[in-house]
Amino acid sequence: MNLNDFSLDRYRKHARAAGLLLAAILVAAWRTEVNFGDLAKASSKAASLIGLFFPPDWESFPKMIGPAFVTVLIAAVATPIGTLCALALGLASARNVSPPWLRLTMRSLIALERGVPEIVLVLILVAAFGIGPFTGVVALTIASIGMLGKLVGDAIEEIDTATVESVACVGATRGQLIRYAVLPQVMPSLLTNSMFRFEVNIRASVLLGAIGSGGIGYELMQSMNQLEYHKTTVAVAVSLLLVFLAERLSDVIRSRVLEGATLS
Repeated sequence: MNLNDFSLDRYRKHARAAGLLLAAILVAAWRTEVNFGDLAKASSKAASLIGLFFPPDWESFPKMIGPAFVTVLIAAVATPIGTLCALALGLASARNVSPPWLRLTMRSLIALERGVPEIVLVLILVAAFGIGPFTGVVALTIASIGMLGKLVGDAIEEIDTATVESVACVGATRGQLIRYAVLPQVMPSLLTNSMFRFEVNIRASVLLGAIGSGGIGYELMQSMNQLEYHKTTVAVAVSLLLVFLAERLSDVIRSRVLEGATLS
């Protein structure tokens, strides 16, 4: 086989894969009733409605500061609590730290937590605790545990086994093994992932606020319901600012953590 035949064979494989992908997309579009004509009509209608949101009602900006602070606090409380709980569950779900029966139980619990969306959690918790920031804190804490617990468990299973074995050889207990061999290796990963989860919690807190947990999301939904679109624009701007600041803070902290060595 010459070089040209090899190239043609490679392109045929790519073309075959692209054809299968295109066919899958077309079938999915057909089953979901995608209509590009309706999309074009809706786009033109949406363009005409954008004018209702401008100019922004900047006089309402001072009233948005308090709700925005509540949104940040919900994420700021839920993230560390969820991180600590996730660390415990992650240790219990790692095969090189926990027995098989405990690992299976914890992995199943983490999968259950990850399988329930935050919106569903809030709807359930609103019925239990009522409307308010506490509902959002509980919902985001549970969601943080589900996400971070899996990441921590996977990170622990990928640590350097030589370090663990060397500590175990000197007669260390399980607690000492975790303290001196496991935690120093997974702590940077835990910190960076928890900061990423804080970003996610900020965005989720805005969304959950619209359905009962308060904060800037509640103000956004209220202004929409009352047809105060100029005020809605300000609420959206504040939400975007919160997300941007959270991402910048997360980037700074992650870069400093990654620049250092494993923490002890």
